[in-house]
Amino acid sequence: MKVTVTGGVISREEQEAYVARALKKYPHNSVEALDIHVDGDYVDLAYTLSPQPFSRIRRITGYLVGDMSRWNDAKTAEEALRVKHI
Repeated sequence: MKVTVTGGVISREEQEAYVARALKKYPHNSVEALDIHVDGDYVDLAYTLSPQPFSRIRRITGYLVGDMSRWNDAKTAEEALRVKHI
């Protein structure tokens, strides 16, 4: 993770505490960069998160599914025979 400090100086321990906070705040995302802006006694934190893959969810034959790879043969046949409205 890239850490940038602007507007002042903070200790290495404080930087590591902000990095730990970022990892705790976004446990399911990958934090690419952390920008720390020091403003007197206050700091502003800006996180840059990596994009997450998006999975499309559709309603097929009454079920919410992302894909049909785990369906059994009967459900796959039901999907093939349904009337598709376009």
